[in-house]
Amino acid sequence: MSWSRRMAELLPGSITRDAGGAEPDPRFTFANERTFLAWSRTALALVVAGLGVVQLLPPFPGVPAGRHLLGVPLIALGGVIAVAAYVEWGRSQRALRRGEPLPRSILPWILAATVTAIAVIAAVVVLVSALR
Repeated sequence: MSWSRRMAELLPGSITRDAGGAEPDPRFTFANERTFLAWSRTALALVVAGLGVVQLLPPFPGVPAGRHLLGVPLIALGGVIAVAAYVEWGRSQRALRRGEPLPRSILPWILAATVTAIAVIAAVVVLVSALR
């Protein structure tokens, strides 16, 4: 499948015009939408947290880029989560229309792995700051 075709399948109109299925029960559609909105709130919170770290946290002594080392990955993670949430909403909606099993979500893995990496970076920044 070509890249442009994959991108076209992400558009909302292509999901509602999906010829391979029927209209799902509205309760499932609304549940899918609530899940998307929950991930969107998480993405927004990560972006705001990253901006708060970069703009409001006092500088770390001896680590001039410490705030940016912590804040920029949070902002980037928020962007990745927002895009991934939309892609997963589309995949789930398509599966609902076709009566197929719901696809596995990669969002919890992305979030857990990245937050773990940011925690390690934070520990290193704090330790380096304390040693100087």
